[in-house]
Amino acid sequence: MSGQRKASVVPCIDIQGGEVVQLVQGRERALVGPDPLVMLQRFEGFPEVQVIDLDAAMGNGDNAEIIEMIATRTVCRVGGGVRTPEHARKLVDLGAHRVIIGTAAFGPDFSQIVDAVGKDRVMVALDSKAGSVVIDGWATSINTSAEELLPRFVDQCNGFLCTYVDKEGMMQGTDLAWFKRLRMLTSLPITAAGGITTLPEVSALLDIGIDAAIGMAVYTGTLSLDQLRELAV
Repeated sequence: MSGQRKASVVPCIDIQGGEVVQLVQGRERALVGPDPLVMLQRFEGFPEVQVIDLDAAMGNGDNAEIIEMIATRTVCRVGGGVRTPEHARKLVDLGAHRVIIGTAAFGPDFSQIVDAVGKDRVMVALDSKAGSVVIDGWATSINTSAEELLPRFVDQCNGFLCTYVDKEGMMQGTDLAWFKRLRMLTSLPITAAGGITTLPEVSALLDIGIDAAIGMAVYTGTLSLDQLRELAV
């Protein structure tokens, strides 16, 4: 059910304290990357960039100026702590092409967030750890699988960001079988994240119509941007 849309590679810029960083399991800082503008230049040629404001996600302020700088220069989806209609609208006003909603998708304000920006700008994050979706910065399990939850959102968004948290940032590969199961549930765009490490993994995801969000493997040089760029278009 991959539809007519061509899947692509989506490079990631995660921001914490004004710096580009990569975390392991969403907590431990593994590395600090170049300046955001430098990374943006390196990611030229990719159709879209994923930007996550880790400070906003953790309730430690935000990086609105950096997000605006990125969003006015390239097509990007932005997430991290988006829990109110006002925050979602602000990101769109800053230039975000789409807004990623995680924890708030399971709260009382989700329908208002969708109304505030329109469902075509909403991506729902379904992050899975030990087989269950986790929210609140991956600290809380809701004891239900992404496969069970995904169908309830198909009329309220324009796609899904699905992170295999068990391998996030660990450079140990991802769970292709899980992503294949998700792909069968919807024709909406799906982006895979979490542990994607090799070109064959990227190709396998693209072949089944799933975007591949790449973070740690790019920042460590394990995956070549030039090779990924060839797959991205």
